[in-house]
Amino acid sequence: MSITAERKQELITEYARAENDTGSPEVQVAILSERISNLTEHFRAHGKDNHSRRGLLKMVSQRRRQLDYLKANDESRYTDIIKKLGLRR
Repeated sequence: MSITAERKQELITEYARAENDTGSPEVQVAILSERISNLTEHFRAHGKDNHSRRGLLKMVSQRRRQLDYLKANDESRYTDIIKKLGLRR
């Protein structure tokens, strides 16, 4: 359900805006998207796992807030991350 440290580091290097960037909205959205997709796969096999479903809903909400922040402050960065991750449109 969680992502490995190696995969997390790959996501950080891929979506970082500068060297040593781990907290930008792009990085956070990429990590959350990876965790969300892993949990979605988990629910295909374990449909009655309601405790983990609450965590999934929290992650989706957190990703939505990060994307709303990006859209409000820099729409070009928002559209870039959406296209890279294939979330919408």
